[in-house]
Amino acid sequence: MCEEQTISLVDVLEEDEELEEEASAVLAGSDSDHCSYPQGYVKRQALYACSTCTPKDGEAAGVCLACSYKCHEGHDLFELYTKRNFRCDCGNTKFAELQCKLYPDKDEVNSLNKYSHNFFGVYCTCGRPYPDPDDQVEDQMIQCVVCEDWLHGRHLGCVVPDSVELQEMICESCMNKNSFLWTYAAHLAAPACPQEHLSAAGLSFLLDESDTVLAYEKKGKSNEHEQQGQDPLMLALDNLNRVQQLEIIHGYNDMKTELKDFLQRFAAEGKVVTPEDIRQFFEQQQSRKRRRVDAGHFYCT
Repeated sequence: MCEEQTISLVDVLEEDEELEEEASAVLAGSDSDHCSYPQGYVKRQALYACSTCTPKDGEAAGVCLACSYKCHEGHDLFELYTKRNFRCDCGNTKFAELQCKLYPDKDEVNSLNKYSHNFFGVYCTCGRPYPDPDDQVEDQMIQCVVCEDWLHGRHLGCVVPDSVELQEMICESCMNKNSFLWTYAAHLAAPACPQEHLSAAGLSFLLDESDTVLAYEKKGKSNEHEQQGQDPLMLALDNLNRVQQLEIIHGYNDMKTELKDFLQRFAAEGKVVTPEDIRQFFEQQQSRKRRRVDAGHFYCT
C-alpha cells in the first residue's frame, strides 16, 4: 500500500495565496465599513452593480464595497473591479425601494457618474458575461484604461504581443474617439503628450501614475500588510470571508464553511487529505479568477 502525502491547513492557505493577494489588492484599497458617498467622486474604488435592485430594464447604478456588504447582502452582484471618479449610488432614486443603511442622506442622482454595459453584467465589444458559459475559448480579459470596459484579447482589434502580459491598455474605440492619441501612443508613459490635449479630452489621468489600477492595487496590498497583532493564519481565514462575498472567485460562497466541511469529511471517513484533493478543491473555486500581473500599458495600433 503506497504512502500518501499529508497536507496541513498551512499548505491549504499557501495553495490559495495568489487568490488572497488578488482579493487584498482590490479590497484593501477601499473602505469595507463606511459608505464612500461622503468622499464624493472617489478617484478609484472597488465597485459593484446589483442586478437584484437594478435589473436590465432599470437604470444602471453602482455601489461601493461597504454597501455591497451591508445593504446588498444576499443579492446578485456584478463585480466591476475598480472604477474611476465614481460616487456611490446605493439608495438613491435609481433604487426603487432600497434605502442605504450606511449613508441614507444622498442626492437623488450622481450626475457625474459614468456607466457602461458592465453594470448589467456584460463586457467587451461582444457584450457577453464573464465568465461566459457558452464560450469555450481560453482568453484573458484586459481592461481599457479610458472606458474601463473589459475586452477579450481576441476582440481588441489588433494582435496582442505574445511576450507582453497585459494589465491595462487603451482600446481601439477610445483611441479613435481621441484621435490625437495615435500620434503619442508610443510616448504616453512619458510627459510627451501635450497636457492641454489631455485636459480638453478629460484624459489627464493618463499622465498620473498614482491614478492607475496598478497604483491602487499596490496601495491595497500595502494597507493589508500594515495590519498587525493577529495570527497570520486567522487573518487569512478572515480574509477568505471577504473573498467569498465577491465574484472575483466564482463559487466562493461561505468559504470558511466549505473548507471546514471539506476537511471534516476526510476526518469522519478516516482518510488522509492529499495535495491532489486540495488542488481539485481550489480548481473548482478558481473558475472565475482573472489573470492579472504587474505590467505596463499596451496600446492597440
